[in-house]
Amino acid sequence: MTKIKSLADLKNKKAELQSKIALREKSDKPEGRVLVKVAMATCGIASGSKEVMEYFMEELDKRNIDAIVRQTGCMGYCYAEPTIEVTVPGKEAVVFGYVDNKKADEIIEKYIRNHELVDGIIPVNYQTIENDKEE
Repeated sequence: MTKIKSLADLKNKKAELQSKIALREKSDKPEGRVLVKVAMATCGIASGSKEVMEYFMEELDKRNIDAIVRQTGCMGYCYAEPTIEVTVPGKEAVVFGYVDNKKADEIIEKYIRNHELVDGIIPVNYQTIENDKEE
């Protein structure tokens, strides 16, 4: 952690943190943005999801990708933590497991930017009540 030694250091730190908060909390027209949800239950945190979330926030901002990064609770895939859910505008949400910074980079470049499938997708193994009513 860097030490703050001057008012300029403090202002720089404030700007950096505000940028990260803005990336996490953009709420106007979220349907037009990439949404990354990082599972931050106890098992996810113990497996490294905090670092993965920070990586997504920094890298999406650096690469000028219009995205929202949020934390969420347990997704039910404790065996595959850290897990993330990525929703690209116009597509169904996809859950990825065993995500580290290297896998996060691949997800950003291949899946989010180029819409290519990436290894590590966890298949949906349930249906919601709403889906059952329609059938």
